[in-house]
Amino acid sequence: MENVTAVIEKGCEFVGKLTFEGTARIGGKFEGEIFTNDILIIDEGSLINAEIEADTVIINGEVNGNIKATGRVEIHATGKLKGNIETPILRIDEGVVFEGTTKMISKKIKSGKKISFLKTDGISEA
Repeated sequence: MENVTAVIEKGCEFVGKLTFEGTARIGGKFEGEIFTNDILIIDEGSLINAEIEADTVIINGEVNGNIKATGRVEIHATGKLKGNIETPILRIDEGVVFEGTTKMISKKIKSGKKISFLKTDGISEA
């Protein structure tokens, strides 16, 4: 995993709009909006009230709000989410509290190359 480029530590509170490049870790309280094409890590003990758009969101704390991820969303055993998720890849560990809906979307291809996938009658190209 990349080096962390932004941190809101436990004991800190932030209200507003957060945009960043790289990996951000939130351990405190956050309220507002979060936008990135990279990775957001929400630590255990944190409280997030926000709409989130990111490539990857990793939840160990509590999130109230909707998440749109172009890469993946992971909710680990200490995580809580009240909100909707839109992502191509979703991982929810045992013990997670999740109240909301999920929508599995297609992963966007940046290179423009064709992707082969298996069909019941052979291989097809997209």
